[in-house]
Amino acid sequence: MPQLVTVKVHRPDRRPIRLWVPVLPVALVLFPVVVLVVLAAIVACVVFRIGVMRALGTGWRVISALPGARFDIEQDRMAVLVAIR
Repeated sequence: MPQLVTVKVHRPDRRPIRLWVPVLPVALVLFPVVVLVVLAAIVACVVFRIGVMRALGTGWRVISALPGARFDIEQDRMAVLVAIR
């Protein structure tokens, strides 16, 4: 499971903004929302006849694979860099 998300925003003619977001406290705060999303996903799996355990397992594998991922978004002179550790 990811532990830390680092966000760096490069803005033209200004100092870059750096944010370090610990995943665990954010996950604990958003836990009620996560429970509702999982329940909605289960209902969607039943409606569309998709294996519930297979879908939840695939979602967990995607989340487990996130550490080490890096997303770089650049547009004109502005850039947003996100690194998941």
